[in-house]
Amino acid sequence: MSLALKLALTPLLVAQALRTRSKLPRLPEAAGERDGVWGEGPRLRLLILGDSSAAGVGVGEQRLALAGQLVPLLAQQASAQVHWRLIAQSGLTTAQTLLRLQAERLPHFDIALVVTGVNDVVDQVPSHHAVAARDALANWLRNGLGVAHAVFAPLPPVHQFAGLPQPLRWVAGADARRHDRALARWVATRSDVSRVHIPLELNRGVMATDGFHPGEPVYRQTASAIAVHIAQGVWPRISNHTR
Repeated sequence: MSLALKLALTPLLVAQALRTRSKLPRLPEAAGERDGVWGEGPRLRLLILGDSSAAGVGVGEQRLALAGQLVPLLAQQASAQVHWRLIAQSGLTTAQTLLRLQAERLPHFDIALVVTGVNDVVDQVPSHHAVAARDALANWLRNGLGVAHAVFAPLPPVHQFAGLPQPLRWVAGADARRHDRALARWVATRSDVSRVHIPLELNRGVMATDGFHPGEPVYRQTASAIAVHIAQGVWPRISNHTR
């Protein structure tokens, strides 16, 4: 999408964004435990952090959210005892996620899952600034928490968010795709991070009632893809170095 077209649409986009923000229902974060141990086998220490999608907004309980569905799958597929913790909050950009992480007193982890990006798009953070924030976050995870590998979730297909009107949905979707391409290019420059591929097709039937956040089916599909990515592509490479 050209800059000239985006500038021409700016008054309409601002009006739509303000109206949408006021009309969308404010869904709570999922209730339930945000840490625990699951499974048997070698210890795999997993940190999950990020925004509302990491926090489980869109479902009522953590067992139906991303963390609650990911941990059992990962324990089974990696044949590991997963010691996990969730640090997430609605509305966080990537840079704010780093600040939230730095405010916590945490033990070391083997693997981190980072779910951010949509709020970078919503807050109009330039994609290169979002990449710089991811780089700083990955460095903090490695140097501050001993994380051997950080997995970054891709940006979702925002152009399919039924809760956004057109042309706001189209423009935000284009911005999200640009951010995701920048994420993929950055991942290719580092050996200690990866981007998981999650092929999502979104519609009102699989999303939350606001048409903006994931519903249980989306969390289930996302958890399955991430579990396979970690169990098959990450854990076998680092498990001998984390004990």
